[in-house]
Amino acid sequence: MTTDAFRALYEHLRDGARRGPGDRRGALGHLTPERVVAAAAEVRSGRTVSLAAPIETRPGPDNPEPADHRMTGPAAGAIGAGGLHFALDRFTMNVHGDADSHLDALCHVLFDGELYNGVPARSVTPDGAGSLSLDTVRDGIVGRGVLLDIPRLRGVPWLEPGDHVTAADLTAAEAAQGVRAGPGDLLFVRVGHRRRRRELGAWNAAKARAGLHPTAMRFLAEREVAVLGGDGNNDTAPSAVADIAFPVHVLAIHAMGLHLMDYLQFEELAPACECAGRWSFLCVVAPLRLPAATGSPVNPIAVQ
Repeated sequence: MTTDAFRALYEHLRDGARRGPGDRRGALGHLTPERVVAAAAEVRSGRTVSLAAPIETRPGPDNPEPADHRMTGPAAGAIGAGGLHFALDRFTMNVHGDADSHLDALCHVLFDGELYNGVPARSVTPDGAGSLSLDTVRDGIVGRGVLLDIPRLRGVPWLEPGDHVTAADLTAAEAAQGVRAGPGDLLFVRVGHRRRRRELGAWNAAKARAGLHPTAMRFLAEREVAVLGGDGNNDTAPSAVADIAFPVHVLAIHAMGLHLMDYLQFEELAPACECAGRWSFLCVVAPLRLPAATGSPVNPIAVQ
């Protein structure tokens, strides 16, 4: 994709997403209270399924800075001793890495000196984000989730790194699965990243991974989805645009105001949907209360 074509697509999506100069919720504006109520009707069996991968604490080719989990208690000599003692631990994490499931806030992408909706990039400082931060979703995101399984559509276990998901793939997956994404939905796109990683081992996903082609974002804009989540980074690597490393992030977060969830896992959800014969569900996303943060580890829950 040429830079000029990308810029034209960016401007088209940005202009179509404008919701007034004071908007700070972006595409979550599509997720109205009425649509949240309607999403509750998706619950049939009451089964819950996690869409998050276990947090990685060991370094690997896709995770040079793994999360650090340490036990800080009980104190030496307390185990087995009488009286009351507590087991304690501490956790640190590089939120926006290439291994752990996380949510990107709208302040995550700085492009041409701005954040989403023209907010000056200088509102992000070493002390935190002053606007469009994780505080925007402090009350959580609840709505109708839709999973589109692209490897299932193509008859393969996973997409190979570097492969693109197109708008035509998304439309064909809808038809094959008997589901349609619509306004206010939380759209999840499976490329099989987690299954490939599990069966073949980790690789440097920063250099090579499957994801959406930038032009596929037209599909999301037309359907007015509220959130996009993938089992990879959502962006393909190498990038389809020579001088823009993460074009889908730029289009989704910066142009459209879409909160992204990266590196989820659908290897439990996909067979559950297949078994139920339904690819839509109630979805509950509860990021941490980190008011000035650019993102959060996240464990979305599908309720079938």
